[in-house]
Amino acid sequence: MSLHVFLYGAGVSSTLDSPPVPTLDASARTAPRRRTRFLALPEARWALLATAAFLSALPLHFADAPGWTYGPLYAIAYLAGGWEPALEGLRALRGKTLDVDLLMIVAALGAAAIGQVLDGALLIVIFATSGALEALATARTADSVRGLLDLAPATATRVTADGEESVPVNRLSVGDELLIRPGERIGADGRVLDGTSEVDQATITGEPLPVLKTPGDEVFAGTLNGTGALRVRVERDPADSVIARIVILVEEASRTKAPTQLFIEKIEQRYAVGVVAATLTVFAVPLAFGADLTGALLRAMTFMIVASPCAVVLATMPPLLSAIATAGRHGVLVKSALAMERLGEIDTAALDKTGTLTEGAPEVTAVCPATGSGLDEDALLALAAAAEHPSEHPLARAIVVAARARDLRLAPARDFTAKPGHGVTATVDDRFVTVGRPDSGLDADTDAEADTDAGTDTGTGTRMDRDTDVEGGTVVRVERDGALVGTLVLADRPRADAAETAAGLTALTGTSPVLLTGDNPRAAAQVATATGITDVRASLLPEGKVTAVRELQRAGRKVLFVGDGVNDAPALAAAHAGVAMGRAGSDLALETADAVVVRDELAAIPAVVRLSRAARRLVVQNLLVAGTFITVLVLWDLLGHLPLPLGVAGHEGSTVLVGLNGLRLLRESAWRRPDEGRPRAQ
Repeated sequence: MSLHVFLYGAGVSSTLDSPPVPTLDASARTAPRRRTRFLALPEARWALLATAAFLSALPLHFADAPGWTYGPLYAIAYLAGGWEPALEGLRALRGKTLDVDLLMIVAALGAAAIGQVLDGALLIVIFATSGALEALATARTADSVRGLLDLAPATATRVTADGEESVPVNRLSVGDELLIRPGERIGADGRVLDGTSEVDQATITGEPLPVLKTPGDEVFAGTLNGTGALRVRVERDPADSVIARIVILVEEASRTKAPTQLFIEKIEQRYAVGVVAATLTVFAVPLAFGADLTGALLRAMTFMIVASPCAVVLATMPPLLSAIATAGRHGVLVKSALAMERLGEIDTAALDKTGTLTEGAPEVTAVCPATGSGLDEDALLALAAAAEHPSEHPLARAIVVAARARDLRLAPARDFTAKPGHGVTATVDDRFVTVGRPDSGLDADTDAEADTDAGTDTGTGTRMDRDTDVEGGTVVRVERDGALVGTLVLADRPRADAAETAAGLTALTGTSPVLLTGDNPRAAAQVATATGITDVRASLLPEGKVTAVRELQRAGRKVLFVGDGVNDAPALAAAHAGVAMGRAGSDLALETADAVVVRDELAAIPAVVRLSRAARRLVVQNLLVAGTFITVLVLWDLLGHLPLPLGVAGHEGSTVLVGLNGLRLLRESAWRRPDEGRPRAQ
């Protein structure tokens, strides 16, 4: 295990399962799950055995039971938790390097040699547990990337001169013609040759609604076809598809953190060599001047104990782990102590739109009966919902949900038909009802702006009162027996706490957040206006978001990126710190992010950043305290005579002191001050 993990903790990856939604497009938004179980890892099993043996020995030791009752248990803890790092340390030594793995094992054995068996066993248990968590984080990251590849189907239907054939996707070539049936995933990036359908491409662009595809439009591998059939010409090799590039981007962004690890490994090497050399010197020099062997050994072992990094470890971990626990109580899962520390370092925030700043699903925002239709709002909504009830389209579901929220009775519909990209027709109460896109030039993908002034015409023969709460959205036309009876406006509304979150991040960083979205510019501008964001970058594919994040970081900024979809995963990995929305977030986004907002409360993001900054201040305090104790004890041992019990007491006392100081962030008041919502670090 590296010093990086020992000091900062290993990242613990966790996927949050949302309640299943029985809709056609749900599977398109989430990669199939291949999760490595914790106990499937050998590191985890050895760590569990070491911890169990240590905890079993502890009460016997404190009860002054005979040594033979707890001695074997300590031996099991030493062997189970120490054999692997000892082996790795010896391998490193054979490669002419010396790391903290071997140093800590020697320190633990040295503690046991001078009677401090409990201290040595505790070091072993901490070491083994950290290694298990590191192995779990590595395995879960690999799981999530493999799961992303499963978004693309294994086979595709290729159209040939002789008919159709099913072929593996990896055998497709540029120029091949594919048949995409209703409900199938698209096997390769390409362009529509024939057919009309709506495609759910939320995994790529983050758009909340299926996008109408007609001849000439581009489609992406891994996206889900709707109710129409499409013929698609392959325009990009499957190995170079957008989905494949997302995997590459995640891996590349993860590797960009390696320089920090290399820097810490250099410190680890120097520290380990220095302590070993100093210990040998402390042992050898007194012997050279006539000291007895036992006295020299005791002095050297005392030096090994007081110079060990235990106090430094606990100086760093308790504040960060306490902050993690406090954040967890408030619905934010921070995956590691390192992630918690990085959250407090950010000075720029970049936010996704759909599913992050907005709810991620359409809802009815206005019901506008046409003049002379004889219908009021409830009657118009009930009529539209009755016709839409059999449909699986997201807009149809939103209309039905809105009607049920008003407790409206839905008449049964007969002769239901759906035409992709146009709408539905049905017979309701013996009247022919059509619900779909307007015929006034607006299409379902256009954000129609509706004026809220009294008496303003929407362009479809309806009028809206001054107090109608309407943002730009998708306009749906309702006709009965061929005559317009009204329109509905549906929109993906910003979350209730979106504006508060943007303001909080602005106050923390000193700059307004940046909006990065794959949605169209008009929809992005509407959300930006509602949340007070001024820097808007729309129509971005996943690599576009990564480019924007990296541009900010090349300018010297430390970027926090907040997102929820598969398309956000590369930017989450590239950013200095990444936060995923947990309720509807994809597996890959949840695995890639440093933190997950479990309850989708956006206001928790600035709160956890403030908490992280408080934890970092306590880390600095604790390091000063730990460093002072270690320096004083080491100098005492070198320049005077530090009794072993006093050395152990000083070493353990400093450990307890910094530990208790760090635990202050467990208090409820640490999350937010009553007056200004800032966590207390003092």
